[in-house]
Amino acid sequence: MSLEQQQELESTYVMHTFARKPVELVSGKGMEVVDATGKTYVDFLSGIGVISLGHCNPVLVEALQKQTETLMHVSNYYYIEGRGELAQTLSDLLNERVLPSEASPWESFFANSGAEANECAIKLARLYAKTQAKKRVLAQGGDDAAAHDAMLAAPQVIVTLDKSFHGRTLATLAATAQPGKQEAFQPLPAGFISTPANDISALQELFASRGNEICAVMVECIQGESGVHPCSPQFLAEIRRLTQETGALFICDEVQCGIYRCGNYPFGFQHFDVMPDVVTIAKGIGSGFPMGICAARQEVAQVFEPGDHGTTFGGSCLAITAARTVLDYIKTHELAARVHEVGVYLRSQLECLDGVVEVRGLGLMVGADLAQDISAPDVVSKGLEAGLLLNAPGPHTLRFLPPLVCTKADVDTLIARLKAILSA
Repeated sequence: MSLEQQQELESTYVMHTFARKPVELVSGKGMEVVDATGKTYVDFLSGIGVISLGHCNPVLVEALQKQTETLMHVSNYYYIEGRGELAQTLSDLLNERVLPSEASPWESFFANSGAEANECAIKLARLYAKTQAKKRVLAQGGDDAAAHDAMLAAPQVIVTLDKSFHGRTLATLAATAQPGKQEAFQPLPAGFISTPANDISALQELFASRGNEICAVMVECIQGESGVHPCSPQFLAEIRRLTQETGALFICDEVQCGIYRCGNYPFGFQHFDVMPDVVTIAKGIGSGFPMGICAARQEVAQVFEPGDHGTTFGGSCLAITAARTVLDYIKTHELAARVHEVGVYLRSQLECLDGVVEVRGLGLMVGADLAQDISAPDVVSKGLEAGLLLNAPGPHTLRFLPPLVCTKADVDTLIARLKAILSA
């Protein structure tokens, strides 16, 4: 079927929630994808940070093929192979920068997406606050009625950061502090407030005035959808101090910056020397297979009881196989060090391009601001013509999220084509 026929069908039968580029992609391998005409593109978006092992990685393809021949789905009413092992691996990765004597287990809830993982974190934070309030009253000799009243009065506000992005469900959209994305869907669930990123004074003032209402602070250590903007170590350290002081939870949304996207360490927060209470994971963990995870320190996670939360497809046999294969491949092929090395090279090469005024990021999560007279969406369109898949999260910003298997040679290809586009 031709591209024109696909466009006509989608125009009639598919909801218009995306402004698609005029190309039909039909196959891929590694860093490259091919369209219906046979044209090849070098992919520096990787399905929005998803295809961590590259397109159609043969090891992942084989693992999923074998699993489809064995068992695909049985629901969470039963135990399945690999789920416990994956949860243990995730716990170890989350504790990677913790002294063994100080490490404690993390428990995981397996979902299907980043938004679902964040929904779980939101529910967990509010339930944890209520549970802690109940425990305090009972420990002081209060009766069940007093404990119930304490639960109703427990903190329920979740603080997020201006320009954040946490998903498109109603609750995660309410947490996403971007009014332009929220306005059409009001009224949104209450209980969310935002504060500017890296403004320690504003954060302190918020806790001084409303600290007794706050049950959690949820942040992306590196904001992705806003154009790759890292939080400062000092700001994150202050979040950790204030949440510990008030008994609130510190939630790190690692949907985009996690799973070695930032190089060297499994998660973005580990580059900033902080330890959160809850971490949400998605995108790269499945390298194309839908997978989301909400992980929490055991003492936090254990407030959930059977029936408090659930999912039909989360943690399926196929999803578990995908995630275990991805993590094993990253380890055995030493991709963490490569991501760091290639990321440094990518940033250095982008900084040398005429028209690029600022470069930010860690590993293979990179943002580049262009001069005010250069349109980033136009660069993306011209990139498509030149055989590049690029992304513009803002009018003058490019975002680069290539597969973790990206090499310096791939970067050289990108830079040569971008140079031609920017100098035209």
